[in-house]
Amino acid sequence: MLRFCLHYGIHFIAPIVIGYFFYKEQRLRAIIILLAAILIDLDHLLATPIFEANRCSINFHPLHTYWAMGIYISLLFFKKTRIFGIALLLHMLADFVDCLFINS
Repeated sequence: MLRFCLHYGIHFIAPIVIGYFFYKEQRLRAIIILLAAILIDLDHLLATPIFEANRCSINFHPLHTYWAMGIYISLLFFKKTRIFGIALLLHMLADFVDCLFINS
């Protein structure tokens, strides 16, 4: 239950909190972008089976690789793409926390 709450809390509650407190001028836009990072999970459609509860997504799915994360980090350096970088890295954090539970 803790694994579920942490994983989905980071996916859905953290974006709302970040958008609300750090993007006051454009809260709704920021929250939508931060929540939309869940769409990166479309790369799960390339896996067989599509969903495996005890599979670590990090470095397994194409958009969850360390190479992809390097690109997400580079998005942080530009003001226009920073929110997207934060959103994607927050998603990676949620999946990383999930991997910690799987491997413990």
